[in-house]
Amino acid sequence: MKIGEIYLLAFEALKDRKIRSVLTILMVVVGSSLMVALNGLTAGFSTFIQKQFSSLATNVLTLSTSQRTFFGGGGFGGGGGGGGPRPAETQSTTVAPIVFNSAVISKLKSLPLVSDVIGVYQGGVTIESQGSSYSARVFSADFSQLLEVAPTAQMAQGTLPTLNDATAVYVGDSVANPSGQPSFISVGQTVQLTSTYSDPVTRKSSTETKSFVVRGVFAVTGNFNIDNAVVISPEAANALMHKSNKYDEILLVTNTADDVQTVQGEVTQIYGNHIGVTSNQALLQSRQAFSSGFSSFVQAIALVSLVVGAVGIITTLYTSVTERIREIGTIKAIGAFNRDILLLFLAEATIIGFAGASLGVAIGVVTGYVLTNVFKVSITGNAGLSQPAVFLAGDLLYVWTLSVTLSLLAGIYPAWKASRLDPIVALRRD
Repeated sequence: MKIGEIYLLAFEALKDRKIRSVLTILMVVVGSSLMVALNGLTAGFSTFIQKQFSSLATNVLTLSTSQRTFFGGGGFGGGGGGGGPRPAETQSTTVAPIVFNSAVISKLKSLPLVSDVIGVYQGGVTIESQGSSYSARVFSADFSQLLEVAPTAQMAQGTLPTLNDATAVYVGDSVANPSGQPSFISVGQTVQLTSTYSDPVTRKSSTETKSFVVRGVFAVTGNFNIDNAVVISPEAANALMHKSNKYDEILLVTNTADDVQTVQGEVTQIYGNHIGVTSNQALLQSRQAFSSGFSSFVQAIALVSLVVGAVGIITTLYTSVTERIREIGTIKAIGAFNRDILLLFLAEATIIGFAGASLGVAIGVVTGYVLTNVFKVSITGNAGLSQPAVFLAGDLLYVWTLSVTLSLLAGIYPAWKASRLDPIVALRRD
């Protein structure tokens, strides 16, 4: 039999069993469309993460104050019952954290591969405007150094700050445009920032309020330090939050991104474990590893559904062989070879796989776009950002090929079973 005749017979056989054929194809469609949609969503998520971290300078190290507690003899063991004093050998030894001040900054600037050192004040404030008040973070660094922290920063209103102005405040997008609420800040407007601090002498909680003029509103940058904060000058932050010239963290800018690890080692050598050192590169690698692992997990789940579809093909074709024993015997009696019968059932499996994979890929793409539009805000966490599903031609071809291949493999046993039937025995069957 010619291959065209075999496929025509296979198509007619599937058409004679419409409901069963459609249901089997539907199982393949579900599996392949699920793989395509989830693959597109995870690829879109990875792209979103990549875009977010691309807004961070890769040649910046973040130094934070940390405090390590060492326990002698036994570490965490020994329980903690009772209220008596600890035995001498298990007394905790608390290492005082490094105070980030101008002396530390000067020392870090002396490192050969460091191009700049930025002292940063941070804290929480209440911002009041037009009768409304919201909580916000303060991010304060020298205005002339902001682009080193957020190289992609752009303004939605006003101009980028360059010179320190103790009366100016620049507002991040998420602060100026609270989710689900109307914007309440515009350029030229006067706002009040209130900080709560602990008096170093009396230990009592006090508040400090200062007025600022909004000089600009940042466009969405993807940089958490900018998008979710108000930016004021170091002088204003030091006074408002009573920092006593003690920075909350220090940003080290290296000459190139390749110098990050070397500088990180030098900083650790100088200060030991008394400070925390993180790099944007490490964060990016960590997120990429998480995204890759999550994608593999999701794909594994989708693959299971595709395998279930393959099992459905085996069931369908095997049942078809059982029901068509006399038909197979008749075909063999008029001259068909075992090879023809084998190819006939493999052709049926191929048609099922081809139709299911093609429909599944198309439906998966549509589903991916629909889901990203419906859950856009939830995925990005910011109404101003959106990231559609990403479908690469190679990925779509992979899913399509995998679906057709699994369908073909699923048809091998029923086809082999049918090809081995003795025509005389088959014709005697009722």
